Amino acid sequence: MYKRILVPTDGSALAGQAVAAAIDYAQATGALVVAFSVAQPYPMLPAAEGAMMIDPVVDSAELQALAQQAVDAVARTAQAAGVACETHTALSFLPYEEIIRAANEYQCDVIFMASHGRRGLSRLLAGSQTQKVLAYSSIPVLVLRPAVPAP
Repeated sequence: MYKRILVPTDGSALAGQAVAAAIDYAQATGALVVAFSVAQPYPMLPAAEGAMMIDPVVDSAELQALAQQAVDAVARTAQAAGVACETHTALSFLPYEEIIRAANEYQCDVIFMASHGRRGLSRLLAGSQTQKVLAYSSIPVLVLRPAVPAP
């Protein structure tokens, strides 16, 4: 079966569901978890007169630190479960491209991802990194949807 699992994470509870599933699978099969987080910088807009400009270097450093914290949390959870784990981060305006690149670079054979399960207009407006990974990945992608509370 799968021996190297890429788990993209942003540190959210939703991503945590995919992390938990990946660690459970790795624990049962002896697979390695590759935790990956993409720091997505804000697009730079020209400053208007009197507008405050954000320093992109400081902003990027803070975003990369948050990405590192997200993968470090996965590594701690994996270690507690006795699962081998690598951590990697990237900085990109296009997270789905980085996720696919990372899966190839780190020789992963499956991607475990969470999805917000948005539909209709909210999906169109918010975009879906998971949908883009599904569309362009050459390796299998396991998509975990949010748990639905019991009625």
